[in-house]
Amino acid sequence: MQVAPIVAPTPGQYWTWRQQPIYYVKAGEPGKHRPPLLLIHGFGASTDHWRKNVAGLSREFEVWAIDLLGFGRSGKPDWKYSGDLWRDQLHEFITEVIGQPTVLAGNSLGGYVSLCVASQRPESSAGLVLINSAGPFTDLQGTTKPDPIRQVMGNVVTALFQQDWASFLLFKYIQQRSVIRKTLEKVYLDQSAITDQLVEEIYRPSCDPGAERVFASVFRTPQGEKVDILLHQLTRPLLMLWGEADPWINARERGAKFRSYHPHLTEYYLNAGHCPHDEVPDQVNELLRSWVSRSVLSPE
Repeated sequence: MQVAPIVAPTPGQYWTWRQQPIYYVKAGEPGKHRPPLLLIHGFGASTDHWRKNVAGLSREFEVWAIDLLGFGRSGKPDWKYSGDLWRDQLHEFITEVIGQPTVLAGNSLGGYVSLCVASQRPESSAGLVLINSAGPFTDLQGTTKPDPIRQVMGNVVTALFQQDWASFLLFKYIQQRSVIRKTLEKVYLDQSAITDQLVEEIYRPSCDPGAERVFASVFRTPQGEKVDILLHQLTRPLLMLWGEADPWINARERGAKFRSYHPHLTEYYLNAGHCPHDEVPDQVNELLRSWVSRSVLSPE
């Protein structure tokens, strides 16, 4: 079996936001006619999940990646986590640290949060890239398969796991390296991309104090603004990348749902699972690079 090459994450630094440490990485130099890129991970991931994209894209772009509050190396306070909270984190990071409108690229949960920024804080966004993006539509039928955890547990058990002791036990179970690997094996098409390094990058932050509280918020945080409402508000160029083998998302049907509310988007379907930016990084990097050149950069 082919062995995936090891790509070391870019060393990062910290920014203080609401008295919490926020970890981010930066690579590359500002381009005269190229906006910076900001990469936003999904649930349970971190800036490390973008290491292949940071390495590839930083040759032509100023690239940033950030750990959302509650994940990676960022602080994990016992707060109520929501799309609005992370939207404000990204908006203020772009304003205070990056200092100019940015192309936001997000995977899964990071895609939904990026959409919130681009739609509700448009002054921070030069464009938007959604990669197997999460988020609720007003009418979910036919676009997203049930949350895999809720699908297994059912409503009664979901209510049970709103209790601290029960959510803690579930967290301790799925925190195990062996369970992390089995989950990745379900959502990655290319099994060679599932390395010990990847498993460790997901496992390590789960050991931080407070990580179990962030996990518990999955069961307690109300859904945020619906995707169709956000798409109606969106005025920035939109690129959508879909890994068609994603077992959690019906990519073709969900893509059609996005197009029905925002017909001017650009989209590509890739032979990958839920995380194509990590499975097929060269394809994702090239599609993102060429789309920014065509659709985001002003002709003058």
